Amino acid sequence: MGQENNDGNSRQSFSALYVRDFRIFWIGNIISFSGTWMQSVAQGWLIYSLTKSPLYLGVVATAASLPVLIFTLLGGVVADRFAKRKLLIVTQSLSIIPAILLAVLTGLNITTVWEIIFIAFFLGTVNAFDVPARQSFLSEMVQRGRLLNAIALNSAAFNGGRVLGPVAAGIIIASAGIAACFYLNALTFLAVIFALLRIKAKGEHKGLPMTNGRYHLMAALSVLLRDLFEAFRFVKNEKGMFRVMGLVGVFSLFGIPFVTFLPVFAEDILRVGPKGLGFLAGATGIGALSASLIIAFRGDIIEKGRFMALAGLVFSLSLFALAVSRDYHFSIILLVFAGWGAVSFFAVANSFIQLSTPDNLRGRVMSVYTFFFLGFAPFGNLVLGSVADLAGTPSAVIAGSIICFITTVMLYKDLKTLRR
Repeated sequence: MGQENNDGNSRQSFSALYVRDFRIFWIGNIISFSGTWMQSVAQGWLIYSLTKSPLYLGVVATAASLPVLIFTLLGGVVADRFAKRKLLIVTQSLSIIPAILLAVLTGLNITTVWEIIFIAFFLGTVNAFDVPARQSFLSEMVQRGRLLNAIALNSAAFNGGRVLGPVAAGIIIASAGIAACFYLNALTFLAVIFALLRIKAKGEHKGLPMTNGRYHLMAALSVLLRDLFEAFRFVKNEKGMFRVMGLVGVFSLFGIPFVTFLPVFAEDILRVGPKGLGFLAGATGIGALSASLIIAFRGDIIEKGRFMALAGLVFSLSLFALAVSRDYHFSIILLVFAGWGAVSFFAVANSFIQLSTPDNLRGRVMSVYTFFFLGFAPFGNLVLGSVADLAGTPSAVIAGSIICFITTVMLYKDLKTLRR
């Protein structure tokens, strides 16, 4: 992997793995992310089995992502004000509860779609605080020169789970039932909790205003609002960052929701059943994992804007082709390209934003990024779910891919100059 430079600016492949804390955290995440994707596929199959409606797939996905829209900015402030390691231990522990609830309800065969919606909303609320803390915690485990490598490797862990989890889910659903996927996912959170207990980085802890040993509510609220406005003002004034955030929002609204509707492609369009669904979702993961590994292997990407534009075009065109495809094997190939394009864009966008942000603002700015990345998803899932219910899932995906393509082309001139 190469020798470590004294300043931490090594461009060697996978250089972030030299850092003990990051290495432990990364291994725990691989296990946990596999369980997360296993549950995602199992939940999608459960919903479609109960309702046979793409609209309900969109509604449940909206319930999962709506709390991110509501709470993620607060989550960014909390990430900047409390010890991130302790915050992540709390969020990971709370994430076990939805998995256990789904497992028990499904095992007893008493699950309703409304219970799934409530559970998805609860998990989404936890994620609103988990994601900004997790993203900004990376910069406290590795030095600045290794940040893109750490982001890429963290993305590789996420997308490695995106390969293993769905394939495992398809096999387990067919052999042991849906509930087994939820039980296994609950166990995988223990890996991250164990890793967080082992690492030495504590996460910056600034604290909130206190009076006589107790939190002064009005002062605390004043600080929270001031911190949020400061982050939004910074993003608005950084024009390159603002444009990247805008494209992130468009992809979140009209592109990424295609994953929600893979059960429809598997059951009604390609007719390949739960195992086929596992391989379709796994194909997206293969493309995403390859993107993460390529970025990690390169160590850094100088022309970040040009690379983001290329990735966005690949993603958009792959989605369009997927929507018109009726061949299972060709669809798998297209999903590999879609996964590559999406993760290549988001990983480099993430690193560009973090490297363009001062240390004292990073948690809050990453919450703004999460707001655009995940917070817009409720509207995208609901809008595309409604279009899919009325005009068919392929039509909804075609419309979304065209919007993503046009926006990328419109912003290409501005993006290609970004190099930070």
